[in-house]
Amino acid sequence: MVNAVKVLSARAAHSAVKGFLYHVPMGYMLRFLWNATRGHHLTPWRSPYLLWRIETYTGVKMHQIGLLEFWEFTWRERRNLWRFLKWTGEMERYAHPKTRLSS
Repeated sequence: MVNAVKVLSARAAHSAVKGFLYHVPMGYMLRFLWNATRGHHLTPWRSPYLLWRIETYTGVKMHQIGLLEFWEFTWRERRNLWRFLKWTGEMERYAHPKTRLSS
């Protein structure tokens, strides 16, 4: 019985994530991250834009943010960051709607 509940809850979680990915395409989120780390794709903790965003969000000066502080902030605020990326995807779709072909 317990295993059946675990399987059902895992399936529900999977379908919720799958539904979310269909609702807000992952490409919009990845595009934002790619653009936000321009010039620092492999070292996002060195991106002046991301450091500035973290500084305005937390109040910690950007010169004090290193690799460990960056990943600590990312882990601690992961839910809010996910919500922010979802919002950027929604705004991207709103700003640049796809044209639909008439049949």
